[in-house]
Amino acid sequence: MIVCVRGATTVEADEKELIYEAVTEMMREIIDANHIRTEDIASIVFTATNDLKSAYPAVAVRNMGITEPALMCLQEMHVEGSLRKCLRVMVTAEGDYDRKSLRHAYLRGAVGLRPDLRK
Repeated sequence: MIVCVRGATTVEADEKELIYEAVTEMMREIIDANHIRTEDIASIVFTATNDLKSAYPAVAVRNMGITEPALMCLQEMHVEGSLRKCLRVMVTAEGDYDRKSLRHAYLRGAVGLRPDLRK
């Protein structure tokens, strides 16, 4: 079965190391909470708000040793009044996963983006 897991997080400043740290934390949460085997990941798409320009989020994933999936980084659509300094992700994996039990990861300042997912 193909599944997609979403996540989002924020950083305090547009600094490469802060972006890598936040992305690593978010990806570990997604992988660990859903027991995803990294070899099951087909692709990872990141978006970043237009105020984050110092690093590609995909580099953090490569630094974690995840190098086989297709990785893409895009700029998030700008909406007035939206959350700033925000990184979002969609992880697509294929394996024996149950869509109904997937746990999405909304961390740091992004916890309010999906209040319907709070447990």
